[in-house]
Amino acid sequence: MKDGINQDLEIHHGKPVIAHTRVPVNVVLGSLAGGMSYEDVMKDYGLTMEQIRACLAYAVDLISSETIFFTQSM
Repeated sequence: MKDGINQDLEIHHGKPVIAHTRVPVNVVLGSLAGGMSYEDVMKDYGLTMEQIRACLAYAVDLISSETIFFTQSM
């Protein structure tokens, strides 16, 4: 797993979370995408900037390894 991000079936049904917390990566990414500032996310979830960057890096790695197949529509 990416540094700073863990997956455990006992925590949030195996969804990726920030290491040593129960804060899901998708919550952090969704908060940022929804317009929250880094400072607000850090304050609301008790995170550091390093932990937020770990979430962003995880998302980049996930998207970078994705394979997209195009199909021709009729």
